[in-house]
Amino acid sequence: MNQKEIDQINAMFRVVATAPLAVLGIGILFYHVVEKLSLVDSLYFSVITLTTVGYGDITPHTTIGKIFTVFYVLIGIAIIGAFANLMLRRTYARRIAPHQKKEHEQK
Repeated sequence: MNQKEIDQINAMFRVVATAPLAVLGIGILFYHVVEKLSLVDSLYFSVITLTTVGYGDITPHTTIGKIFTVFYVLIGIAIIGAFANLMLRRTYARRIAPHQKKEHEQK
């Protein structure tokens, strides 16, 4: 893994790191406005939904809320999966980079 690849991973990480926060924010606002949940309940429901825990203590009651939740889960799982993948790649790059630098300097 060269420095260019590491820089690309870091750049993608910065972009993808904001996506979960944006999705979470959209969910909080949607459930607060449409489902009339408090901000704390909206945060709680959004996190429980995005992590696919789904306790079932809070559920959407409106048709638009149910439809939104279907897409929210699908998009959220994809974004969180991409974020987790990049976290692992970034950790790997950070661990391997010093070893590759030493090997390159010894040649």
